[in-house]
Amino acid sequence: MSFHRLIEKIKETKNPTVVGLDPLFSYLPAFLREQYMKNTDSPLESAAAAVLEFNKTLIDALCDIVPAVKPQCAYYEYYGWAGMKTLEETISYAQKKGMFVIIDGKRNDIGSTMEAYAAAHLGESDLLGTTAEAFHGDALTVNGYLGSDGITPLLSYCDQNDKGIFVLVKTSNPSSGELQDKQIDGKPVYQLMGELCEQWGAKTKGEPYSAVGAVVGATYPEELSKLRKALPHTFFLVPGYGAQGGGAKDVAGAFDENGLGAIVNSSRGILCAYKKEGCDEKDFAAAARREALRMKDDIVSVINLK
Repeated sequence: MSFHRLIEKIKETKNPTVVGLDPLFSYLPAFLREQYMKNTDSPLESAAAAVLEFNKTLIDALCDIVPAVKPQCAYYEYYGWAGMKTLEETISYAQKKGMFVIIDGKRNDIGSTMEAYAAAHLGESDLLGTTAEAFHGDALTVNGYLGSDGITPLLSYCDQNDKGIFVLVKTSNPSSGELQDKQIDGKPVYQLMGELCEQWGAKTKGEPYSAVGAVVGATYPEELSKLRKALPHTFFLVPGYGAQGGGAKDVAGAFDENGLGAIVNSSRGILCAYKKEGCDEKDFAAAARREALRMKDDIVSVINLK
């Protein structure tokens, strides 16, 4: 089960964090944008090529200290077909460097459509007898609010291909409570979704954590701690650290007694560290490494990682 592989990487690096590779074009240093945008005949292709170099340089600087990366599909779809090619090449490059890759697509559908999403991101495409991997991620974020019909097609891919999924449970955005905090039979919706994650996960291999994880935001530390206690077999992906306002004390409740069971995401804070530091923009990868190490030290200081 893929979360076992992720846990081993966390132990190896002694770092329970993931870097979100969300490359808005404005995040790229000006010298890199200018270098690639000289060719204005194909601006989307040129921009996507610049993003790929940006990503590879960051991965080179981070792969020995950070266990995982999380490319968000929207930031690659933004560049059209060339961006999707950059997404696949980024995933391949990170995996070759030994990193665990979480594809952040928040996919949500049922039946054959969800089967297609599962095959594309976690399995193989069947081309009338010939099979080929499309995006070959290690895990995929999904939206579970269509119920079991939208999750069941993924479970066999998790077991057969050693993959995992992260289901949206209590998200970090300010308006999440408009739906997720509503009560049904005395329980908030996010708690019911978390309980479903435990049920779905029980159908997969993995101990102590199943192949079905949960997205739970750092911006709601009380709920995060409650869910950790209530969902002992569910691995957490925790957004909201740093730029969204969450800190180390906010994420501490996501971890079990061994300092495991969760991985904390930072995107903008690491990608744009060179801007915050005010250093030479050509030093962007080294600045990202410094911020990744600072984040690691910050979080490890409040958990008992064994």
